[in-house]
Amino acid sequence: MGTIYIISDHGKLSKQNDALIFSSPTGDVRKLFLHRTDRIIISGNVEITGSALRMLMHHRIDTIFLSANGRFNGKLQFEEGKNVFLRKRQYDSLRDPDFCLAVARSVATGKLANQITYMQRINRKNASINVDQVIGQAKRNLDTLPAATSVDSIRGHEGMGSKLYFSVFRLNLIPDWAVFKGRSMNPPKDNVNAVLSFLYTLLMYRVDAYIEMEGLDPYVGYLHTLEFGKRSLTFDLMEEFRAPVCDTLACSLFNLGILTAGDFETVDFSKDSDDAPLQYDESAIAENDRIETSDSVKGVLLSKEGARKVALKFEEKMDSELFYPPDNTKMSYQRIIAAQVHRFRMLLAGEETEYKPFMIK
Repeated sequence: MGTIYIISDHGKLSKQNDALIFSSPTGDVRKLFLHRTDRIIISGNVEITGSALRMLMHHRIDTIFLSANGRFNGKLQFEEGKNVFLRKRQYDSLRDPDFCLAVARSVATGKLANQITYMQRINRKNASINVDQVIGQAKRNLDTLPAATSVDSIRGHEGMGSKLYFSVFRLNLIPDWAVFKGRSMNPPKDNVNAVLSFLYTLLMYRVDAYIEMEGLDPYVGYLHTLEFGKRSLTFDLMEEFRAPVCDTLACSLFNLGILTAGDFETVDFSKDSDDAPLQYDESAIAENDRIETSDSVKGVLLSKEGARKVALKFEEKMDSELFYPPDNTKMSYQRIIAAQVHRFRMLLAGEETEYKPFMIK
């Protein structure tokens, strides 16, 4: 079982017997067997016939629709979560400041610890006094996190840790044409940010799917602020996976020559431009990411071919296995994410005493 990506400016998805057929503008035909499919992500202007849509609903295939630039447009929704008692526990938990503080601290701890581990890997390849100093500051920031007495204070620790982390991130990029001048979003100001934003978006949808499978409300979070339409719990539970999944993969895509300079394009993001919607999903942005809001600004996006390459390698990353301490076994990232979401559900149900984030070694 897996994820199918359809990335096309135009095309048609139709039904043929017991399968779906995607016909591209160039005349290429791709056959999709739904019994092998968990989800379909459609990016671009793709027409879907009524019979194809009914087939997707019949097989209950998680189908996500993105704009040509990767912004979330919608998804097929089959039913709302039925476990009202579990969701009531979520809403009640928001009135427990100790619970909120503990979850926010655990989420931030996982993110910051994984960032430090990745910085240590960077330092082994590029031994530098500067990186040593940044790692030292990041460790001190993490060491003082347990003393934080408010969620706002924890957000401050998270923001400081991310600022330190991205200050040395560029050292792990080999090609000169791989540009990274600090984290930027909406629009991404350089090609590395374009890849990071796209990967964070894919990760967000994966975490979100498991949250919904567990019957949880994705809008009830703890580290991330509660806002109308903001899937705060999804952003909370994806934090620990940003560095080990997305950041490591982004560097590999550049360093191994999988992406080339031709896989990117510069786009005019003027507010009055119909062809330039916001890139990717705003909610995949970390609290401290920089957002460009001027009336006329240019940004860098992945081309269609570039997006296909990144999506393919993301799925390969999801299937890669590593040791998962809670179960004392090797598991794929996909299964680890599912397991972590389940463990959060167990916390809400009173079957766990704390949420322990997944931390790489």
